[in-house]
Amino acid sequence: MAPPPVASFQRRQVLLITAAVALVLFGWQLGSSGLVDETEPLFAASARAMAETGDWLIPRVNGLPRFDKPPLVYWAMGLLYALPGQELWNPLGTWAARLPSALACGAVMLALVDTLLRWPQRPGRPALVALTAAFAFALSPLVLLWGRIAVSDALFSGLLALSLLLGWQTYAARGQGWWRCWLLLGLAVLAKGPVAVVLLGLTLLLFGWLQADMAALWRRLRPLPGLAITALVALPWYGAALVVAGEPFWRSFFGYHNLQRFTVVVNNHLQPWWFFAPVLVIASLPVTPLLLLGLAQGVGPLRWSWRPAKPLAPELSLQRFAACWLLAVLLFFTAAATKLPSYWLPATPAAGLLIALAAQRGLGWAWRLSVALTALLAVGWLASPLWVPLIVAPEIPALATELLAGGWLLLGGGLYALAVVLGLAFARWRSQARSGGAAALLALQLPLLAFVPLVLQPAWQLGDRLRGLPVRQMASALVRQARPAEPVAMVGMLKPSLHYFGRRVVIYEGAEPHNLVNLADRLRTETRPGQPASTPGEQPTLLMVIDTGTAALPFWQGLEPQLLERRGIYGLWRLDRRRLEQRAAQLQRQGVAADWRLPRPERY
Repeated sequence: MAPPPVASFQRRQVLLITAAVALVLFGWQLGSSGLVDETEPLFAASARAMAETGDWLIPRVNGLPRFDKPPLVYWAMGLLYALPGQELWNPLGTWAARLPSALACGAVMLALVDTLLRWPQRPGRPALVALTAAFAFALSPLVLLWGRIAVSDALFSGLLALSLLLGWQTYAARGQGWWRCWLLLGLAVLAKGPVAVVLLGLTLLLFGWLQADMAALWRRLRPLPGLAITALVALPWYGAALVVAGEPFWRSFFGYHNLQRFTVVVNNHLQPWWFFAPVLVIASLPVTPLLLLGLAQGVGPLRWSWRPAKPLAPELSLQRFAACWLLAVLLFFTAAATKLPSYWLPATPAAGLLIALAAQRGLGWAWRLSVALTALLAVGWLASPLWVPLIVAPEIPALATELLAGGWLLLGGGLYALAVVLGLAFARWRSQARSGGAAALLALQLPLLAFVPLVLQPAWQLGDRLRGLPVRQMASALVRQARPAEPVAMVGMLKPSLHYFGRRVVIYEGAEPHNLVNLADRLRTETRPGQPASTPGEQPTLLMVIDTGTAALPFWQGLEPQLLERRGIYGLWRLDRRRLEQRAAQLQRQGVAADWRLPRPERY
């Protein structure tokens, strides 16, 4: 018999606590640092362009269409960029760009708590179990990172998680509210593409098979009319984009960013087939042993027929559903040729459920290993004066010195040590109360929650000051120094935030000889909105941002630039284009050819 749901008054209290913690983890000082190169500014610039131009159909960045993701994340950011007073409440542009990710992670925390309060899986204190599930999800290193940056992964993962949780609730509630799951799935398709349908479908297939209740699952979720709802939400934009943009949209979005990413390696993201095994371990530290135990418990003992030895009541099957959810993500992205750590993000809500439910069922070897891992991490943070000086970061040479001077890593070691002490102290409750496992896990998690505002966020701001601020200063210098219609380029280290903060079209090229040839040719022949092609006679000079490493290369030397400003490792040159073309011609005589006209799906 299922335990009764938590009373509405207590449920509201627990939800308020969860919302407050989510605000600290994902909202506190969200706009205090700049956009992180190289991906965040591309999303933010595309969204801001939508708000400023009124073109909400096709995302564009740096004068070019951006087809890599569907529009939902751009719409969410763009609506915030359309609000007045940006210079007062959003001076760096990061509140508007990052808020959708933060809200998505907070929504997942609330949804996990609400699900476990309405459908407790075992007797005991369900409020403690619900909080530990939400905290286990939010404390994942992947969630803490992607929940505070301006990309589409957190929004997609959040919408997919809400869709999956609503799907399980529909199954547990005998079909009530079946349409909600499919409505959220349509939004997930608008956030990242058809992969949302694949992951939900694979999860349901695994769960129906393992639960030996496929007929009831089909009957209650009504997938055929449900997919029609999903299509009604998602397909209008895809159809309109295909009509307006035509073949480039089809080739880039469907061909490159979906089919090609799954079948072949793109952007050099070649990883071994077992890549997600260590990602699974790292993404749930320090309680990964509890995750593995929860996964084994969720799958349960199997017969030779690969059927569960004991089917579970629908309202008590959440752990099994979470196991299938996690396995669906693992199997699908293991099969994909291109592998990235962010692809594991859709599995983190399932991992939070498995960790909390495993702890609720009792403390044993998994708990002891989790405490041992926490202690090991505490030692690692406390030993930071030994290993931080070994960090080599040419782009931010002062990182190690200032990181140690801040003292945050030692504070982090103290918080992890406190987590060990509290976790061990509360573990004695296992013999006194059925909720002892959840209480011990919550005690271990509380100092780790404090780790985020006290250690992680100050260290993040330090990195922004050392790495991001010089680029923003270069962008300000561009605004001050640029002549009318003077072209702008950046070579060597390619930072899209220069375009975002400078509000200028920037021609980006690397540091190799062919990049110099590309730059000269593109200035003369390439036209994009905001940057027309021109000859040296029409536009005799070029503003160029170049880093010290690139400037030291032989073929970039001897161009006799005028150094206008220097910030960090970056210098702002005013360059005579005739000298640039002479050097390009010299390199071409040596056999160096331009290659910028070759197809590049992710050019910006």
